[in-house]
Amino acid sequence: MERSIEVRHVSLEINANFESFTQTLEQSLGRFDYSLYRDLETDPRSVEERLKASAGEEGLMLFNVQEHGKLLNIFGSPRKAKQYVLGNPLIAATMTRRDIRAGLYAPLRVLVYEADDQSTRIEFDQPSSLFGQFNNPEVTTVARSLDTKLANLIKKAERSAKESRVA
Repeated sequence: MERSIEVRHVSLEINANFESFTQTLEQSLGRFDYSLYRDLETDPRSVEERLKASAGEEGLMLFNVQEHGKLLNIFGSPRKAKQYVLGNPLIAATMTRRDIRAGLYAPLRVLVYEADDQSTRIEFDQPSSLFGQFNNPEVTTVARSLDTKLANLIKKAERSAKESRVA
């Protein structure tokens, strides 16, 4: 079975330079510890508490950063571009226990890059539009909260990056 879905893609210009914004964004996120997986079968409550403790601003954490811009060194034209894989396993589990297919989009992906005009941009697909395709009201409610969390995270990181530039 195949079907088309509508996804809302968000592209924002950030009022801060790439380095300041990405540094602030990264500092705002907690860190996911992959070693937690080995304790899930034997001590899931401890894992849950450790996940709660490791969440950053807006309850989100960083899983990975891909330096996409550096890959362009292969062609002699590097760029400033980073893909962030971020989310929260507890939030993801809230959705996937209702519909396992939500695991396709959790964690989220966000791209931050410096555009040709030297502006900093951030791009992502709005979580509620990705998860909304499953037509599960409980999943959609959680996804809408992710919309808000992501928007708040970006605004806070932009504000902090601008303030650090002024200081």
